[in-house]
Amino acid sequence: MPAKRDYYEILGIARDATDAEIKRAFRKLAFKHHPDHNHDEGAEERFKEVNEAYEVLSNPDKRAAYDRFGHGETEGFFGRGFEGFNFSGFGDIFDAFFGGATTATRQAPQRGADLRNIVTITFEEASFGCEKEITILRAENCSLCHGVGAKPGSKPSRCPNCNGAGQVRRAHQSIFGRFTNITTCPNCHGEGRIITEPCPQCHGTGKEKRQRSISVKIPAGVDDDSQIRLSGEGEGGTRGGSPGNLYITLSVRPHQFFIRDNDNILYELPVNFAQAALGAEVEIPTLDGKTKLKVPAGSQTGEVFRLKGQGIPHLRRSGRGDQLIILSVVTPEKLTKRQRQLLEELAGSLSSANMPPEKRKGLLSRLRNVSGA
Repeated sequence: MPAKRDYYEILGIARDATDAEIKRAFRKLAFKHHPDHNHDEGAEERFKEVNEAYEVLSNPDKRAAYDRFGHGETEGFFGRGFEGFNFSGFGDIFDAFFGGATTATRQAPQRGADLRNIVTITFEEASFGCEKEITILRAENCSLCHGVGAKPGSKPSRCPNCNGAGQVRRAHQSIFGRFTNITTCPNCHGEGRIITEPCPQCHGTGKEKRQRSISVKIPAGVDDDSQIRLSGEGEGGTRGGSPGNLYITLSVRPHQFFIRDNDNILYELPVNFAQAALGAEVEIPTLDGKTKLKVPAGSQTGEVFRLKGQGIPHLRRSGRGDQLIILSVVTPEKLTKRQRQLLEELAGSLSSANMPPEKRKGLLSRLRNVSGA
């Protein structure tokens, strides 16, 4: 007979491996070579070899004897090795093989589902913050049976099919020994109990849909698609589990005048060419109300004026962005006879050659100049 391989070599672990490392290596290799998963030639023998190594190294006394004497001197101590090996001690491994799960996992408290809602707000509300009242429909514990699912005064009974375990175990014999296949009980669906008298209000589900009004505080400086989390405002949990969360996504309506650029506000100011040429004082809107702006004589389309601290409040720090006013000189589409006469007289006295080069910059160039300011 060929010499037996070293048990540590079989499991691929060091001789000073911890119990957790030994168990982890065994699980990995047992799953890899189990005949139900691996149909390659020799898989059965490797599976037996892995189990024999684990049987020895997982037992402190057997491991100590093996470390001292090796294979040859310890046959009597180890007994018959893999022959007649009882797999019942490794239920967690075979649960993974056959799809089983522990009753404790299935019957543990379960967290409720998260909910999502969209709230539409104005540009000003996004800028300065607000408080909104929203209405949601969510599943909560039944107010009559308090989530039990049974009619008040009655109690769920133990499932006769699984005797309250929530699992059905079916044993079968193979060449490797006696295996136990663990599946969820089809009668109680893993609950371990049967509701014989369902609650008339929730029909045995333990849940009911309720409409709730919730107040949402929206901080200053939020933007379109910003999200707010309200902890515990989602659907109710099961078996005493905590409720889920409510996630609010904000939709900000476009403003009539302003365009948002991070925390700055862009505003296009239309003026006629007389105002641009001669200079003027004009009234402009801001988030804080109307204010006066002086347009210097000789201003050109694309010139940018900055109002410090008149933009959007910063979301997570103090202060505000700026308002940028972009000048747009509007050419009239229709002229009276007198206006045309005056413009013709003006045109005869003007020459584009007299215009300084910096005054001929386009809008894009001007915006680039102030973008980092």
